[in-house]
Amino acid sequence: MKQLTQEWIDKAEGDWHDALSRYRARKHPNYDSACFHAQQCVEKYLKARLEEAGIAFTKTHDLPLLLTLAGQVEAQWAALQPQANALNSYAVDFRYPGKSATKANAKQAIADCREVRRAVRTAFGLPI
Repeated sequence: MKQLTQEWIDKAEGDWHDALSRYRARKHPNYDSACFHAQQCVEKYLKARLEEAGIAFTKTHDLPLLLTLAGQVEAQWAALQPQANALNSYAVDFRYPGKSATKANAKQAIADCREVRRAVRTAFGLPI
């Protein structure tokens, strides 16, 4: 595995644990942050796969685009399009005043992230 690929994976795992801890917090759960970190986790995992495959990508938070690019080497990941679509707006939606995530939003974001995380980690032969 390339060094940069591993760095993307490490960053993705940090976001995964942040998403879980903010969702599960007994005192002061932060559903906005849980949704954001779920999106970030998926973004970084997709970029890790692209990096490892040598597929160029731009600076973007666009999960459907990244998933489409990854489809060049992981065609079965097209089935993850609903999760990518659902998580895509969380890069921005709940980061500013005017909108707030609910517990239900965060629960679904974690579930969607878990699906993509599982697919990517499986592709890399990493434990789930």
